[in-house]
Amino acid sequence: MQGTVRTYDAATRSGSVLLDDGTELPFDATAFDAGGLRMLRFGQRVNLALDPTDRVSVITLSTFPLPH
Repeated sequence: MQGTVRTYDAATRSGSVLLDDGTELPFDATAFDAGGLRMLRFGQRVNLALDPTDRVSVITLSTFPLPH
């Protein structure tokens, strides 16, 4: 699944992503760390995966593959 970074706080490594349908999904430091990123910026396209409870479990750049 893909989306666009809406917010990102470098201090907490958390933020939110807007899906293409306009749905906003928050992500936490665990999802950020799982993607192997160092930083995100507003408007950046990202790939994300959801866990069985529909919580973002991984977020990474759209040019990076999602970890398995």
